[in-house]
Amino acid sequence: MTLRFPNAALRQLSRLERNTQKRIVEKLEFYCSQEQPLQYAEKLAHPRVGQWRFRIGEYRVLFDVEYDDIVVLAIGHRKEIYK
Repeated sequence: MTLRFPNAALRQLSRLERNTQKRIVEKLEFYCSQEQPLQYAEKLAHPRVGQWRFRIGEYRVLFDVEYDDIVVLAIGHRKEIYK
């Protein structure tokens, strides 16, 4: 699977600290390199933004799957991402 970042997600990522950005991108690349990346994801019960989420430390990455792409829709701290 490949990663796609719309402008809004890139903006959210750029607002994070450099080491946090690096950790998130490395983890997303790891997930995408796996044969079944959704085994690391959790399906959201009440999705407003995205159908799935990855948990990366205290940060959450909300995304949808389109064909063979993971489309990252939102990135943020776990206390703020679902608001």
